[in-house]
Parts: sequence; structure tokens; C-alpha cells
Amino acid sequence: MIIFILPLFSAGGAERVTLNLLSELHFNGTPVGIVVFNRIGKLLSMVPGGVPIYDLEANTLKRSIIPLIRIIHKLKPKVVFSTFGYINVALLSVRWALPRRTSIWAREANLPSISLQNNPYSRLMVFLYGLLYKNADKVICTSKIMLDEFILDFMVPVDLLEILPNPVDVKKICSSMLPVRRFDKGGVCYIAAGRLVFQKGFDRLLYWFSKLDNKNSTLVILGDGELKGDLNDKVELLNLQKKVKFVGFYDNPWPWYAGADVFLLASHWEGMPNSVLESLVCGTPVIATEESGGINEISENGSVVVVSGEREFIDAMNKASIKDKNIKIQSLLPEVYVKENVVSIFRSWLDEIK
Repeated sequence: MIIFILPLFSAGGAERVTLNLLSELHFNGTPVGIVVFNRIGKLLSMVPGGVPIYDLEANTLKRSIIPLIRIIHKLKPKVVFSTFGYINVALLSVRWALPRRTSIWAREANLPSISLQNNPYSRLMVFLYGLLYKNADKVICTSKIMLDEFILDFMVPVDLLEILPNPVDVKKICSSMLPVRRFDKGGVCYIAAGRLVFQKGFDRLLYWFSKLDNKNSTLVILGDGELKGDLNDKVELLNLQKKVKFVGFYDNPWPWYAGADVFLLASHWEGMPNSVLESLVCGTPVIATEESGGINEISENGSVVVVSGEREFIDAMNKASIKDKNIKIQSLLPEVYVKENVVSIFRSWLDEIK
């Protein structure tokens, strides 16, 4: 059995990766289960029927540690898979208390060099990463640049490190993206998506959008979060009320992705953003900041433009063109990210465990 750990079923990229992996493994006959600190969140519906959910009924990591140790001892899973840095650190620190035959696979969701700088306990987390990550059975990275950081910055042995592309459910997206949705006022239609938090850089995106040459361009922002009020205030301050639309969280964002001309990613840090990968499935090219994790590694075919700084981002937006609506949507996503291919890699790792 493989146990996946999440704090909640929140609508984040790390949660989507975990649930996509879990679902595909389940449908292929691999016994799986999921442990959550609290059984709430918008992505609960992604858990397939028949997959056991072990609710620790705790709201914090501190209150979850002992119940987590108990449930792992009870289930004796082959693998425990975790993808949040603070949970990885906690899990590895109590490894001595876990069953010896249980492997711990720690996946990193964000590029450590940037994400840890923005952690409120930055120095402590950097120390703990260097101390504890080498005790994992696998450290799973989303890109080559992330893998290199673990070698150079945290001295994690190369034989513990693996790259696992984010699994994207291409079939589901393709069957769900029509009819397209579009906020159109005659210019280029841009779209952005993610939690409305500092990490995602929506504040600077709004400012950059206000500097566009084509004043008929529009921007749709999908997602909810703590900065929604501040971002609405910024829209008014920049006089963008008729050009920017906040549409909240969508279970099915893909008609919006397919209807837009360009996807914008202004994040301050990322790992490998799912929203970008899903946008590519919908045939929508991407403009992204260089801080956006391993996104550079899929920019070779020209569908992803990675830029440095404000001026380059604005210039890239100004060069964007309106899609030809008469051309059939073609996926721009590299095959390596297709869910079935990713799960094949994951299953090969499971087969190696004695």
C-alpha cells in the first residue's frame, strides 16, 4: 500500500499532483490511501470512490504528528509519499519511530533556493533540509534545476534524487475545455490562475498589465485567496475595472484557458506550475517569470517564453497575438507530462522495492 499525505484538500498545485498520482495508481490496481490533517477543501471530489481517507482531525502539523505515526504503524505501507517541505521535514525527523520497512518519498513542490527565503523560519528550514532530506529513501524533484539545488545546496546524495514530471490528465482536460470561455473586448485576451497569495505575484502582474500598448486587452484571473481584497483595490487604483475580471475558483478552468490567447505567470517562486502545463494542453502559450521554477525546461518549442524582469514581461505581452479561432486546438504539452507516462515512472520505482 502507498500512503499519500496532505494537510487539506486545498486547491493548490501540490495537491493536484498528489491526487492525480493517487487516482491513476488506484485505477491501475495499486492499493493506495490518503492521510489528511483535516478532511476539508475544494479538491476532495478528486479522490476516487473506494480510496480510503484517513482523517487525523487536526488542523496543525504539531497536533498531527503522533496520530500520523500511529496510522503509519497500523497500515504498514510500502511507501509514504509527502510533497510539502514542512511535512517532509517533520516526517523525516521522526523516521526512527516509523516501521523500518516503510520507504519515505519526499517530493519538493517549490524551488528551495527561492521558496525557503520566503519562509518565516528560513534559516531553520535551510538547516533542516540539509540535515534531514538525505534520510529520505527518495527525494523527488520536478526539474533538473531543482535536482541540482539539492546536490549543491543540501548535499543530498545523487542516488536518492529522482525527477518526476508533474502528471497532467490530458484526456480529462481535452474532454472538458469546450465550449471555450473568453473575456473579449477586441484585444489580446490574457489569463492567469492560482491562489491569490504573495507567491503568485498577481500584484505586479496587474501593474505590468496596466502598461500594455493595446488598451483593448483583457485579463481574467482564476482563483481565491487572502489577497483578493487588496488585488481588487489595486484594480481600481490602476483604473482596470473594465479590463480585469476575477472569476474565483473553478473546478473546470480549462474552457477559460482554451479561450484565452496567452497564459501569464508572474510568480515569485514555483516548482513546476500545473496551471502552465494545463494551459499548454489547451493550446494556449505562456509568458512566465524566470523565478517560476523549472519552467525553462519546457520552453524549447517556443510555447513558453521565460522573461527576466518587468520590461521584458511587458514587451513579451505586447508581442502576443490573438488566436485564430478557426484553427482546431492542438496541445502544446510535451508527452513526458502526460499522466499515464508519469505514473509508469512511479510504478517502476515501486517495482524496485524489495
